[in-house]
Amino acid sequence: MKGVDMQKKIMILGASILQLPAIEKAKEMGLDVIAVDMNPKAVGFKVSGVVKEVISTIDTPAIVEAAKKNQIDGIMTLATDMPMRSVAAVAKEMGLIGIDADTALKATNKAVMRKALQESGVPIPKFYKVTNEEEYMEAVKNFTVPFIVKPADSSGSRGIYEVQDIKDQKIIKEAYEYCKPFSRVGDVVVEEYMSGPEVSVETLSINGECHVIQITDKLTTGAPYYVEMGHSQPTRLGKDTVRKIKEVAKAANKAIGIKDGPSHTEIIVTSEGPKIVELGARLGGDCITTHLVPLSTGVNMVECCIRIALGEKPDIEPKWNRGSAIRYFEQHAGVVKNIEGVEEAEKVSGVKQISIVHGIGEEVTEINSSGARIGFVIAKDENAERAVADCYKALDKMKVEIC
Repeated sequence: MKGVDMQKKIMILGASILQLPAIEKAKEMGLDVIAVDMNPKAVGFKVSGVVKEVISTIDTPAIVEAAKKNQIDGIMTLATDMPMRSVAAVAKEMGLIGIDADTALKATNKAVMRKALQESGVPIPKFYKVTNEEEYMEAVKNFTVPFIVKPADSSGSRGIYEVQDIKDQKIIKEAYEYCKPFSRVGDVVVEEYMSGPEVSVETLSINGECHVIQITDKLTTGAPYYVEMGHSQPTRLGKDTVRKIKEVAKAANKAIGIKDGPSHTEIIVTSEGPKIVELGARLGGDCITTHLVPLSTGVNMVECCIRIALGEKPDIEPKWNRGSAIRYFEQHAGVVKNIEGVEEAEKVSGVKQISIVHGIGEEVTEINSSGARIGFVIAKDENAERAVADCYKALDKMKVEIC
């Protein structure tokens, strides 16, 4: 592996399990790593040689101060939206590569994002931004089809609710009351329900040019919460659809203003063509960019992001074209009493990893957000279909007892 100047320092916002791959990769590249997290026991802080900064990733002034103190050469986050504004502030203050404040706002506030995409002619669903229940009840009257209610600035599928019966006033009110507390700014977005296959587009922009690295097929729980239950690569959609998806993703990146760095763009292929669900100016979570992309293409997107943040040239050339997949455990609310068959499942051909997030003795809920999920299986095979089949074969060998 190409070495990196020993003196270079990278600041990584977040030190949870989501950011761990970036922290470990940066250390492996011979960089000095400054990790920022409000949790002093964060798993990323345990990596040998990491400089710990116990600060909230959204406490921008404190992060700017820590960045200056540590004289960093680059800053990034992985798989979470809210630190993006802190990344933008540090990049501006210290003249580093990164998104600007305008892009950070467009990439983290769904209402502002929708407006920016609309103004650039990027296909999106019909939507309304509302600030109180009165405005919400007025907006709802404009829908003749099922609609989605979501917080303007939350992530990880938190606070999303689909209203299927648009005449049921009780459900309509309940959707708003469920969603509102998840919005930090207090705004709520009401948008038309889009029907069709859902994908995410994993891209890297370098000097203003957006490169599509991979397209991921998604599987969700469906109504009312839409939590992701699986991903597979490459997409199994047809060539013409793939071409349109790429065009829409690139147009969205341009509209949001991403010139250098990653993006994770969620798209639903409707009967009218691909439309944007939302876009994050960061790597995709759920092991998509940390595990699935390297397995399916050989491109290490985490390393690419580190190099882009440091002003170096990343290697974005695909090394192969294979299939990769992740599938999550099914579950219901209760206490996890026992998990059997993990060793058997690990022997299934193609299986690369089995992770239990919520183990024996832990109380779990139904799957109403990404954080609620018990665990997952990751597999690699010659194509996406076979990788998905490997995951299910492994899941069938395991028994999770919840009482």
